[in-house]
Amino acid sequence: MSTIYQDLIQFSIHIPQIDLSFHQYLIPAKEPLLIHTGNVQQANALVPQLKATLNGESLKYIFISHFEADECGGLSYILEQFPEAKTICSEVTARQLSGFGFTNEVIIKKAGEKITTDNYELEFISYPSEMHLWEGLLAMENRRGIFFSSDLMIRFGEATGLVVDADWTTEIKNIKPEQVPDPEKRKQLQNTLSQLNPKFVATGHGPCLNT
Repeated sequence: MSTIYQDLIQFSIHIPQIDLSFHQYLIPAKEPLLIHTGNVQQANALVPQLKATLNGESLKYIFISHFEADECGGLSYILEQFPEAKTICSEVTARQLSGFGFTNEVIIKKAGEKITTDNYELEFISYPSEMHLWEGLLAMENRRGIFFSSDLMIRFGEATGLVVDADWTTEIKNIKPEQVPDPEKRKQLQNTLSQLNPKFVATGHGPCLNT
């Protein structure tokens, strides 16, 4: 656990077998926001750190970018510990959660919509995620200039607390067909991202980026 940019807290684990780091993030504001849960094992390690950081406060929101184990596999466990938290996700992700028996409150968001509080403004971007191209969401925290990139801009290796300098335009160009297989959707995503001007990229895997 480390404060990695302004007040943004990163929780990380590195899996040596695949040489990949997995990150979750917390904006510890008046209405605390968790970005991703990790899988069940990662969520078990995350909860004590969350409780210590929140110091008796509850989570307000949990943002899930898309339906995959390392983004939301530990959601039910997290919600056992923070039952008042509301999950933010796309309609497709909400449907998948429902199909797996998830019954907690979900806030469904579309591209272009926002969650605004006194401390942050989270704006959502369409994310045609991976092989099924299920509609997920990326997020830009406008007040701090933080882009939450999920499985884009991925790098292998131990990256706990690591930040490197990067060029935003190059990072966009390097989005691979393996990440967004449909060429048209990939181009649309790249065009959308090119309109952003983040100061910091909070990655799902690998080092975070100063841009």
